[in-house]
Amino acid sequence: MLESACGGGPHSSPPGVPPAAVTVTFPLHTSGRWIVDANGNRVRLKAFNWYGAEGPDGVVGGLAYQSLGSIAAELRGWGFNAVRLQWSNQIYETNPVVGSSLVAANPNLAGMHALDILDQVVSTLAANHLMVILDNHVSDAIWCCSNSDGDGLWYNTTYPETSWIHDWQGMVSRYASQPDVIGVDLRNEPRCATLNGTTLCATWGGPAATNWPAAAERAGNAVLSVNPNLLVFVEGVNYAGDLSGVATLPVTLNQPNRVVYEAHNYGFFYSGNPLISYNDWVSRITPAWGYLVTGANPQPLWLGEFGTCNTSDSCVTSASNSELGFWFQIITRYIQLNSLDWGYWPANGTDSDYPNAGRVYGELENYGIFNTMWNGPSLPSLLNQLQTLMP
Repeated sequence: MLESACGGGPHSSPPGVPPAAVTVTFPLHTSGRWIVDANGNRVRLKAFNWYGAEGPDGVVGGLAYQSLGSIAAELRGWGFNAVRLQWSNQIYETNPVVGSSLVAANPNLAGMHALDILDQVVSTLAANHLMVILDNHVSDAIWCCSNSDGDGLWYNTTYPETSWIHDWQGMVSRYASQPDVIGVDLRNEPRCATLNGTTLCATWGGPAATNWPAAAERAGNAVLSVNPNLLVFVEGVNYAGDLSGVATLPVTLNQPNRVVYEAHNYGFFYSGNPLISYNDWVSRITPAWGYLVTGANPQPLWLGEFGTCNTSDSCVTSASNSELGFWFQIITRYIQLNSLDWGYWPANGTDSDYPNAGRVYGELENYGIFNTMWNGPSLPSLLNQLQTLMP
């Protein structure tokens, strides 16, 4: 068995949790509510998201500022053990040469194509004992997400479902020999999209054109036909906020013990209906996805995206429900009490270029863990709070 030092120490957990893996033995699978390694020991994902490779730049952010190795080592040193790494069908299929200015702190990467740099990113992350979940974030190389960006489904007019599945098999084949690539997040935030003048919204079940779990089964089985050792992450509909349909229509793959459901949650989800307490928030998320954690039939669930601002300490903790810190205290409490697997959005200290959203390379990423030089935390209290979630 292949091993990686990705474990954690003793911590308080809900009843029935397997012992924590100090050294992870690959491959991973699921058992009951948990992700476990080949020896049956719990592997808890304490992850960050690192965007950029899916967008017009074709490369993860930060490589103009610091070396790839130093970024990976810093994140591992802070206590993270995994990364959700974005890619798009457009960048995969066109594989452009990345601009040298975007990798200025990594001259060895100058002149390379996007996928070759991604190979270097994955191998460096693995060398730093950071497990990788590949995330098909968008079809087109654009900033995500809205109902009007045309990328709300797993396909569009340029990249049909056949391309989506074919590209997934190509990505999986590319990293089949790298055991630290532990899983695939089949599609980011299924939602609504307008295609050829018709608006379609992803549904849990229903017509074939919008039936997300059926598509996830097709893609999941195709992925596992290439590499049967991967975890398959399946997000909820409505921006990954709704997994209520799992109760009556679970995702079933040919390979058992591979499905992990994924939810996303942000404080701005509640801007139109402010939270009033921890119990208020729990009452809202329980029928949507929390029941998979605390209900009678718990399932593996990863909180693949959550994040707050990094511009003041009130982003992290606040008594006012008009500030993001109010929600952030609530969600981190829930993560702790229920020993959730999680992934913070994002690590990035600066934006990448996304003309469709008016985002400009080098500007402050005001949710990021890193500062704008990618050599320290943007907000120490934010990093400290995330580290309380790391056993």
